[in-house]
Amino acid sequence: MNTEETKQNIGNHRIGILCVIIAAFGFSLMTFFVRQSGDLPTMQKAFFRNAFAAVIAAFSLIVTSRREDPEHVREYKGLIKPGCGKEIFFRCLFGTSGMIANFYAIDHLGIADANMLNKMSPFFAILLSIPILKEKPSRLDWASVLVAFFGAVLIIRPGTNLELGPALLGLYGGFGAGTAYVFVRALGRKGERTPVIVLCFSLFSCLVTLPQLIFAFHPMTGEQWLCLCLAGIFAALGQFGITTAYKFAPAKEISVFDYTQVVFAALLGILFLGETPVPLSILGYVIIIGTAFFRWNRLRTRNTV
Repeated sequence: MNTEETKQNIGNHRIGILCVIIAAFGFSLMTFFVRQSGDLPTMQKAFFRNAFAAVIAAFSLIVTSRREDPEHVREYKGLIKPGCGKEIFFRCLFGTSGMIANFYAIDHLGIADANMLNKMSPFFAILLSIPILKEKPSRLDWASVLVAFFGAVLIIRPGTNLELGPALLGLYGGFGAGTAYVFVRALGRKGERTPVIVLCFSLFSCLVTLPQLIFAFHPMTGEQWLCLCLAGIFAALGQFGITTAYKFAPAKEISVFDYTQVVFAALLGILFLGETPVPLSILGYVIIIGTAFFRWNRLRTRNTV
């Protein structure tokens, strides 16, 4: 590799890291505004967050479809590529249930705790990749999962935490997200388009949460409408940031920086919500983030040797 190629790779790597951090900032603000929207049903919050995402995904699909090779477009007899229906369904099912659980946790826990439990998703993805993708985890992967679960136990604090139910739902949010990511990887292997995956997920989530909206709609103030609108905008910022980041650098090299979302969420909680994480939670953050960073660094070093 010549000097120019090396400089280009370094530059791309830095852009990727920057985009991941921007995405983490966007998702932390989404969490903050979901909390700030106040005493609204979880399903109602989820509906408006995904309705906004559906509009963005539909627009993106229209734009990308116009740029695609007509021969490639003919592969699709409908919206979904043939052979991808099962993976799309399970991505939507686990993604939606995980998102609803995460939103519930956001409303009943500190936003830093809720974000950290949701960030267990990479470790759940390691476990679920065994039956779904037939991938064999390494000893490092297994060790990372065990240590990360220990960190999660410190955050949940079973037997001492009066909000054990929301904490367990927050952990399920991480499980749902991790499982959904595995099915997204499976769809990527089959060549399904990213806007289609996002659009199907958003529409599915809207359909699941629509009955709550129809039969038990909670009137919203102008401030609540604004908060949910901002939650949708910053969620879109997070999605675009992540998508752009992985165009510049492999996930294995930059994904650890996504954990800055927990730092942003903790700062927002301290500055605007009067939330101060307890020492055991902070120790849990350090263990989970440290494990992710150690695993990332080992994999990066192994691949550059």
